[in-house]
Amino acid sequence: MLEKMETVDVDELIEEFETITKDAERIQRETLRKILEENASAEYLQNLGLNGRTDPESFKSCVPLVTHEDLQPYIQRIIDGDISPILTGKPITTISRSSGTTQGKPKFLPFNDELMETTLQIFRTSYAFRNREFPIGKGKALQFIYGSKQSKTKGGLNAGTATTNVYRSSTFKAEMKAMQSQCCSPDEVIFGPDFHQSLYCHLLCGLIFREEIQLVFSTFAHSLVHAFRTFELVWEELCDDIREGVLSSRITVPSIRAAMSKILKPNPELADLIHKKCSGLSNWYGLIPELFPNAKYLSGIMTGSMEHYLKKLRHYAGDLPLMSADYGSSEGWIGANVNPSLPPELATFAVLPNIGYFEFIPQRLGNLESQVLCIEPKPVGLTEVKVGEEYEIIVTNVAGMKMSYTNNFLIAN
Repeated sequence: MLEKMETVDVDELIEEFETITKDAERIQRETLRKILEENASAEYLQNLGLNGRTDPESFKSCVPLVTHEDLQPYIQRIIDGDISPILTGKPITTISRSSGTTQGKPKFLPFNDELMETTLQIFRTSYAFRNREFPIGKGKALQFIYGSKQSKTKGGLNAGTATTNVYRSSTFKAEMKAMQSQCCSPDEVIFGPDFHQSLYCHLLCGLIFREEIQLVFSTFAHSLVHAFRTFELVWEELCDDIREGVLSSRITVPSIRAAMSKILKPNPELADLIHKKCSGLSNWYGLIPELFPNAKYLSGIMTGSMEHYLKKLRHYAGDLPLMSADYGSSEGWIGANVNPSLPPELATFAVLPNIGYFEFIPQRLGNLESQVLCIEPKPVGLTEVKVGEEYEIIVTNVAGMKMSYTNNFLIAN
């Protein structure tokens, strides 16, 4: 279906979002039922005594909250090639390598088509609200994205970072086209083996297509800051490439050179324009709108540990809005940013009740007090949370894992 999609209907997506969030309790029960039914044959669930029950009460009493360490033996069997239903009813074909670690080692997590679909749903939803606030037309996106090479596990499964698994998906590419958010860089740049060469070529592609750039994106705010700090160092070399139509000798990867040769042609006028604009800036303030006059905003994860990059990013962005991306982890998505006009410091995220089953552990008591009183707060459901309270989130994702997501979630409204 996605391959045939030409455009995304923003109004339809927002209406769908409003419908499911207004009936969140029923949607949550249905989502849990679907997860449990689809994975009923999994060894892990078979051993927990659910006996076919799919209601939240039975689920909470039978299925314990676990950590990645608890599931590691099951995941290792999948990695090693065991194709029996272990954690999921359907076979796992891809493994995601998380940026987090367990006992000093990277975490490996099952990745399936259902998780891919929840990723696309988050992207579609947040895109709809962004585009209602900041409409973009046909054009391109300057995306500082990097897909490391997928490897093979002992059992022959594809393994890569969560973003690599997403970026390599044909459905993801079709979706981005439908959202008019096609990356201006060729795949050879995105999936290049050398980060520094890929970054240089991302910048070069952005300049070549500067009039068509509608938005600037990277997964994390620090990547955006790093990209334009790099630009400060190499801008004259980039201008030389554009003027002569010859790629810098710093790019040595044959596949990247071949791909860039198809789009890099001599353009002295563009080179002179970029040189003039850069020379006229005061300490690089407002660099991004000068380079990309039709860009509407910058997007990426800008909350939490990324907040301290905002001052520098605003310096580069000038008057361009900064927009924080969605809320989630390698284990699964949680919420979409449906208030894109808010600055990143005030970003709020709406939980989508049909992308997973969510429970919330109240954090009313400090850790020390809880230990002294031997209090273990009971998790509450999505529709039982209270405004102003802080919770730790438990995510049961569509890949059959019930895990705590340690970042706390403050209920705003």
